[in-house]
Amino acid sequence: MGKYEVTQGEYLAVLGSNPSLFQPHNATADTSRPVVPVTWFDATSYCGQLTERDRTAGRIAANSVYRLPTEAEWEYACRGWTSTPFSYGDDPGRTNRTNYAWYSGNSDWTTHPVGQKLPNPWGLYDMHGNAFEWCQDWWSFNLPGGIAIDPQGPATGSNRVLRSGDWCVFCVVGAYTRSASRYHHDPDSRNYLFGFRVVLAPGQP
Repeated sequence: MGKYEVTQGEYLAVLGSNPSLFQPHNATADTSRPVVPVTWFDATSYCGQLTERDRTAGRIAANSVYRLPTEAEWEYACRGWTSTPFSYGDDPGRTNRTNYAWYSGNSDWTTHPVGQKLPNPWGLYDMHGNAFEWCQDWWSFNLPGGIAIDPQGPATGSNRVLRSGDWCVFCVVGAYTRSASRYHHDPDSRNYLFGFRVVLAPGQP
């Protein structure tokens, strides 16, 4: 799992463009903010191009791929062995949220450079805010109950899953920054709240 959300600079280096609404005003400005807005297809294209680049350079094995995390992988990584509403505890009054997340109450209505807030127990940053993150799965309103090992989403659908929370209006409601928070949207949507992070996983040569 990527330690950070994919940044504008990383996206630019791989795909040669920067679609972000919050682009720097000059060439020397910081491009370490998450890349937004990107569609689900933009995110998967980035994964494919990054896989090809790093395989060619010998940085990853020929049978490894970068891809979006599944919804189950994302929540597992976000929680980091915790079972509380947030990876950092219960926080019933949301008093500690500002230490871990960029949301409407502290973001000044913009994204922020990745990694500025405290990480979760596994050293992953911005899992509770800054940008919603696309996942690989199709959306389902009704998830199966019980115990499952690496559960997979439905085979087809119309919307793709988004997790995390964001810097804007959705985080006015505290539930949207919880580890279990779920959202969904059309994969063609280029919304100013939507970014992503990647996982490196076994794949096809």
